[in-house]
Amino acid sequence: MSDRIENVIIVGSGPAGYTAALYTARANLEPLVAEGFAWGGLLQQTTDVENYPGFPEGIMGPEMMQRFRDQAERFGARLITDEAEKIELSTEVGGIHKVWVGGEEHQARTVILAMGAEHKKLGVPGEEELSGGGISYCATCDAAFFRDHPILVVGGGDSAMEEAIFLAKFGSKVTIVNRRDEFRASKIMLERARSEDNIEFLTPYVVDAFLEGEGAFKRIARLQHAETGETIDVPFGGAFIAIGHEPQSSVVDGQVELDENGYVATDGKSTRTKLPGVFAAGDLVDHTYRQAITAAGSGCQAALDAEWYLRDTPEVPTPEGMPVGDLAEAQWAAPAAQE
Repeated sequence: MSDRIENVIIVGSGPAGYTAALYTARANLEPLVAEGFAWGGLLQQTTDVENYPGFPEGIMGPEMMQRFRDQAERFGARLITDEAEKIELSTEVGGIHKVWVGGEEHQARTVILAMGAEHKKLGVPGEEELSGGGISYCATCDAAFFRDHPILVVGGGDSAMEEAIFLAKFGSKVTIVNRRDEFRASKIMLERARSEDNIEFLTPYVVDAFLEGEGAFKRIARLQHAETGETIDVPFGGAFIAIGHEPQSSVVDGQVELDENGYVATDGKSTRTKLPGVFAAGDLVDHTYRQAITAAGSGCQAALDAEWYLRDTPEVPTPEGMPVGDLAEAQWAAPAAQE
């Protein structure tokens, strides 16, 4: 066990985690970051990023995350490239939280949770091989790469309809593939999708495999009829999987409040959870926007919320007898952020 009590431990990386690390480091809080083995989050699985401000020529996702990481380190963030396998969060104002990383216990006055969310995948042959090279999980990120090509959207909920409507502006044709004749999407979203001239529906089919093709289209989706088992091959330029996300919140399940889908609940527009000194940011809390820029923005918020908490909250005595002040209620109302 480390004999140091950290000001802040950040669990997770990606735009939210590294931005929180940058801001807390520049505030001289010397953050400890449990970035995980798959550091960088979902952007490590992305090719060209063309919608992040400041990169007019675009930038590769892994390169962007390396820059985020380097900038946080430059100002003093300390990175552990290992997983946080266990977290024990205090319920006391001014209490000490515990995070185990690579088998070692670390203690901190504040914790910022930024573990992100993972795209739900179909788990069919060819999906992993074509990910980032024809198969995508984010229309906003990758639609422009498939301009004037036939596009598949796999899914039947509101997210799938939203993706399809957006993609209809780019693709020559958008085909929504759903395993049932009925859709989980709301009536209004389904009507909007059906009103688009270049959107069609293919039901009830499931994806059996993604294959390498020949000729004009090098990608083929092998679809299987959900009732008869008959298979058909559909060529595509890009395929977008829109079957949901899985927030990586299991390590704090039962300690912080989660919504019905497993996302960490926060207080209003802040990043505060119901536990004092525990904050959450990025895709771990966001099931609406899920963009690099919104994740980075919430990472900044979490850093400022943690800084204000540390400023306004006395420490409680520790078993080691460290000198502390009297226990007081946290002053949650924070002043306007300073640039």
